[in-house]
Amino acid sequence: MRLEPQAIVAERLAIFARFPAPGRAKTRLIPALGPEGAACLHGEMVQHTLETADLLAERRPTAIEIWYTGGDACQFEAAFGPRDYREQPEGDLGARMGQAFEAMFELASAAVIIGTDCPGLDARTLEEAFDSLHSHDVVLGPARDGGYYLIGLRASAPVLFQNMAWGTEVVLEETLRRAEAMGLTVHRLGVLDDVDVPADLTVWRHYQALGRRAPAGESPPLLSVVIPTLNEAERITATIQSARCEGVEIIVSDGGSVDGTREIAARACARVICSSLGRGPQMNAGAGAARGKNLLFLHADTILPDGYRDEVLNALQLAGVVMGAFSLRIDSPGLLIRGVEQAVRARCALFSLPYGDQAFFLRSALFHDLGGFAAIPLLEDLDLVRRARRKGRVLCLRSPVVSSGRRWAAAGTLRMTLINQLCALGFHLGVAPARLTAWRDRLSSARKQRVPSHSHPSDHQSALRQAETMRQANESRNPQT
Repeated sequence: MRLEPQAIVAERLAIFARFPAPGRAKTRLIPALGPEGAACLHGEMVQHTLETADLLAERRPTAIEIWYTGGDACQFEAAFGPRDYREQPEGDLGARMGQAFEAMFELASAAVIIGTDCPGLDARTLEEAFDSLHSHDVVLGPARDGGYYLIGLRASAPVLFQNMAWGTEVVLEETLRRAEAMGLTVHRLGVLDDVDVPADLTVWRHYQALGRRAPAGESPPLLSVVIPTLNEAERITATIQSARCEGVEIIVSDGGSVDGTREIAARACARVICSSLGRGPQMNAGAGAARGKNLLFLHADTILPDGYRDEVLNALQLAGVVMGAFSLRIDSPGLLIRGVEQAVRARCALFSLPYGDQAFFLRSALFHDLGGFAAIPLLEDLDLVRRARRKGRVLCLRSPVVSSGRRWAAAGTLRMTLINQLCALGFHLGVAPARLTAWRDRLSSARKQRVPSHSHPSDHQSALRQAETMRQANESRNPQT
């Protein structure tokens, strides 16, 4: 049978959206990004979809409706602004879409439903979808995973949605079969990718690289610096100042600070997001929010060297290099500390094995291809380096970052070095990270003090002085920075 178009000439676009609540949105991305990172990325995809719909509405008279779940209209309005919000009804996806179409056809002669996880969907594709409904009964946007990212009708057809195996690779094929059985004409749009699992994150990065999410006239950043924090009010300003540079975005991923770290970071012009506690989850969350083609992970008590951005970008252009880090200088006096620095240089020269306090950097696409930092309580940095080395060369630069000596001051230089090396050895031998963590906490006098409540005076003042010097040097080269 063929559906007859209704008399009312109107177009309605329904966006099916889930509220970006941690642990409830994009749950299949949590292993790579953590709950907060997955929710943050989902929120950005919702915003991207809304902006795409707005572009369509500027080109043709189309009513936009947001059919929401996982929150309420007030939450959505607070996050995405005033719009036409409608709560999704009960039932499976098919029942909800069927009822949405019924509601839209009370006022429309053509209706389209889309989700929010397809970054390649643009206003031109939406225009093609509505135009095709002038001559076809159904329009489908095939997704590469076997489903569809868009479906449009010009009259209700509930059979297309009943008893469907949603979430499987047969959804598109079965929908086409049913349409053919009903005698409906179908227009197929171009195939696009959804973002559902960690391997799909490269799709999102691709469209970020094209600048689809950047404000008008603004290019995406060359580099995103991610700084995990927990009660770092005394040091975060110096760290952010050392990272400030043209073409660099700075993201502070906070794990629940109570000392004003987030407010101080925001005043320093960093982008602040909240994450579950843990260096790995916090860095994953920051990477999930990042727009840059390249990532640099910076500890909150570490100062980057002057000119670091160009060193990073140049290093990642070298043949075979997949990841890099800086040399390490510890901001504490003493021969033992100098010995630690020499040992770090030897380790990097012999084994290409930097640790996280040396400011890792790598391409965003590779980071997400590797699955991000593992959800382990310690040595997440060593684990990432080991996985990256299977992809290519890990380069250790000569320029040093300046890292706080507070850990060595709190535990004692020899004791801290011994604990670190024994933990690394245990990790290489396959000892479970949770067991190593318990062992480390028993031995360390700085137990469970990743961020002590007091600062090391020489450490803090020196960091501030160096950051100010770097900031002035950067501003002399680029007054707009």
